Amino acid sequence: MTAPQPDFTSALSGLPAALRAAGFRGDVERDSALRAAMSTDNSVYRILPDLVVAPVDAADVVTVMAVLEEDRFAGIPVTPRGGGTGTNGQSLNRGVILDMRRHMTRLLAVDPAGQWADVEPGIVLDDLNAQLRPRGLFFAPETSTSTRCAVGGMVSTDASGKGSRIYGKTSDNLLGVEIARGQGLVSSLDPAPDWAAPMLAGAERAARAGRAAFVANTPKLNRRYTGYDLERACPEEGGFEWWRLFPGSEGTLGPITRIRVKLRPLPGVKRLVVAGFASFRDSLAAALPLMQDDPTAIEVMDERVQALAGEAGLLMRLPEALRPTGGEAVAYTFVEFNGDDPAELDARLAACEARLRDLPGIRAVHVAPDPDEIRELWAIRSAGVGLLGKVEGRARPVAFVEDCVVPPEELPAFLDGFLDILTKAGLGFGIYGHVDVGCLHIRPALDIDAERDRETLVAVSDAIFALVNRHGGIFWGEHGKGVRGAYLEGWIGPEAYAALQGVKAAFDPSGRFNPGKLVSVDAPVMGIATTPFRPFNAPEGDPLEKAFRCNGNAQCLSYAASVPMCPSFKATADLRQSPKGRADALRAWHEDRRHGTQEVDEADLLGTLDTCLGCKACASSCPVQVDIPSMRAAFFADYYARHARPLTDRAMLLAERLSPWLQRAAPLMRPAWPLARRIAERVLGVTDLPSEIARPLPRAARIAPGDLRDAALPERTVLVWMDWFSALYDGATQRDVRRGLTALGYRPLFVDMRPAGKVAGDLGDRKGFRRMAEALAASLREAAARKVPMIGLDPAFVMALRQDYRKAGLDVPEVLLPQEFLAAELRRGAVFPQAGGGALTLFTHCTESTGAPAARSDWQEVFAGLGLSIETPATGCCGMAGMFGHKDRHQEMSRRLFEMSWAAPLAGAEDAAATGFSCRCQGARHGGRPMRHPLGLLADRLGA
Repeated sequence: MTAPQPDFTSALSGLPAALRAAGFRGDVERDSALRAAMSTDNSVYRILPDLVVAPVDAADVVTVMAVLEEDRFAGIPVTPRGGGTGTNGQSLNRGVILDMRRHMTRLLAVDPAGQWADVEPGIVLDDLNAQLRPRGLFFAPETSTSTRCAVGGMVSTDASGKGSRIYGKTSDNLLGVEIARGQGLVSSLDPAPDWAAPMLAGAERAARAGRAAFVANTPKLNRRYTGYDLERACPEEGGFEWWRLFPGSEGTLGPITRIRVKLRPLPGVKRLVVAGFASFRDSLAAALPLMQDDPTAIEVMDERVQALAGEAGLLMRLPEALRPTGGEAVAYTFVEFNGDDPAELDARLAACEARLRDLPGIRAVHVAPDPDEIRELWAIRSAGVGLLGKVEGRARPVAFVEDCVVPPEELPAFLDGFLDILTKAGLGFGIYGHVDVGCLHIRPALDIDAERDRETLVAVSDAIFALVNRHGGIFWGEHGKGVRGAYLEGWIGPEAYAALQGVKAAFDPSGRFNPGKLVSVDAPVMGIATTPFRPFNAPEGDPLEKAFRCNGNAQCLSYAASVPMCPSFKATADLRQSPKGRADALRAWHEDRRHGTQEVDEADLLGTLDTCLGCKACASSCPVQVDIPSMRAAFFADYYARHARPLTDRAMLLAERLSPWLQRAAPLMRPAWPLARRIAERVLGVTDLPSEIARPLPRAARIAPGDLRDAALPERTVLVWMDWFSALYDGATQRDVRRGLTALGYRPLFVDMRPAGKVAGDLGDRKGFRRMAEALAASLREAAARKVPMIGLDPAFVMALRQDYRKAGLDVPEVLLPQEFLAAELRRGAVFPQAGGGALTLFTHCTESTGAPAARSDWQEVFAGLGLSIETPATGCCGMAGMFGHKDRHQEMSRRLFEMSWAAPLAGAEDAAATGFSCRCQGARHGGRPMRHPLGLLADRLGA
């Protein structure tokens, strides 16, 4: 069986209207780009849903269920979905997807004294804990996907993670759930309504009948088996806790609408020990001795993941002693200690350090006492799952046998057997995981497009399943079962499985809740090799290759407004408006073009690409660098070869191409610009265009590109390069940068602008981009021969040279950001004059923050060199992003993004600067105050 295939097509067509007529208030959508985004998760599988429904609250879910329970809609499957981070296709299915993540994200109630909270299922784990932190509490399961996984999904998969030896799994931190049916809501915390009594009674009969067989067939491990947990649902002392059946049930028993979670006090003291070992064997062997010191968590990362982390630059966050040198391999062990008694914690920490230094293969030991450093170091380990997806070649690590759990004492022998299976299959792999609870994540590399590798997936799965059983373990220890639930019946045994079927029938008599997963009564469950796979690789050299590389790790779905990736998703919580969703839609469109299918409508794809701000955060922050703006340009090149471009795009392309002429004509245009601006805004559907055309700097401050070869350059010359927008419209910043550099003793020369072709590149005008880019690159190379520093006026311009030009194969010399140049000067021994004055707040451009992660710290170093301190708040995108925030249709999203992370710190700033032209414009129009370039404020403080 590839996926449930009931014939519900005709019924489905009437469902949206029926939902609206019943009073449903949420979103009901058949948009093909959204459905493509919902067709994948963090697994290798792909099932296209038919309808996406996003309820706003529990009452809305009841409305959906009531309509679906009508006879005419009885055959339509319904599957709840949270953050979509499942590694095994848990939330993929046909029919209706209930998107709980978009709207149902509220913290409903908190009882600090009773240490519990009620939440909606779509709330993200880190969001929940951020709201609980001021109360000194937290929800314990610490997953590596905590920035984007939803608590409802954690319940549905019984997720676990770091520290589970102490804190347990999600199911160990629950106090109750509420579920929805068409008749209403059923809460485990209140008496069940009369209509629910037959459902609960049927479930109890089945659970009690199979409890003994269930208990006999489930190993007694810290990472206990859950999903229809008959043991906990039927306590020995009597009673029926029906809600205990839901953790790990993966939506197969129906939608959860409210969750009561158990909270724990935040530990008063936290320490992290990071140890580097010569080999993974040494790192693994350290786990059992270290258990004697009772740490909260012990986690490991093998040499392959370490190498990937090094390539990604993450190991630079480590203390120097822990970093590999000379190409050596290092395996890492992370040991965390938490507590409230500092003296007692220090004693355990000292014992751990002493023990580590006597262990075989130890290279270095570092103790991190600072919460920020601990967070940074743990982020290196958490990045492992995403980094494994970055492996080059057609075969890439795949999550299909990755979260097996065995008793910790069995781990060495189990690992030997595991690696023997992989070696015989000729598979490479990476390893990380939680050794304190006997759980290692091992991802073998496969090419899922190849029939041979799909056969290998089955053979290895079968062999590892048998190996786990021999070592008394559990095949699904952390990430849920999903399609791997195909092994459940063979593992639990026929008697216990029959009881699970009885529970399923009681809660889901029609077999419509996430059908084909875990437990099925009348039809086979999905198979690990017969469920549809997502396309794994694009043809070599294909411009959409990164869309196929997207593995659904979903770092782009981080809830935090201060994280730059991805602004459009943060503003909407709409999956299609994210790098992952856009990659899915682009991949489906690519397959349509190759195979003559029509899964994604081009109008829908244009719609989801239109909301991309082009900030390029995905190109830097995504573990596999899924660069949506570049792939959007490739799509535009194809699409607009067949269709006419919009008038706004044509106008922008023309303005960029003619910008040198427009700059020369500026004296004539300046008086007419106020009227021309109003006409342009009305005709092009844009707003808030720059209010004036820049006046040129004095001739002595400028140099023509043609003069760069032979002109006499004064000592301490710095060449300043401009993009066309800054050159035409941002005279104030030109003057500020000139004043600031001059005050520091430099001789800035502004090179007469040559357009970089960025607009042409972004809009898919390949010939136009190439023509402008090659001309600018030639000028840059000619200037570089003079051996003087070169900086770029605007961060987006500099990042385009580093990212877009190099991706296009253009050889360009180094053009620095202003702060990179000045910080480097300080490190070479430069002495800057000292300045005075009040506090400064600096906002960096989001493209700069992700493409040059040291941007904020460099500015801090520069201002410290002048005797000044500055605040550099972490912010996401301001919402302007070039022309995006000027377009009438984007005004709501643009303002929303500004309010999410810029409004509060800007309102509280005494003196504010921003590095980006777009950011300064946005601060003025939505923050109600002018913003300067930081070099302008610096010049003011120096009295220049």
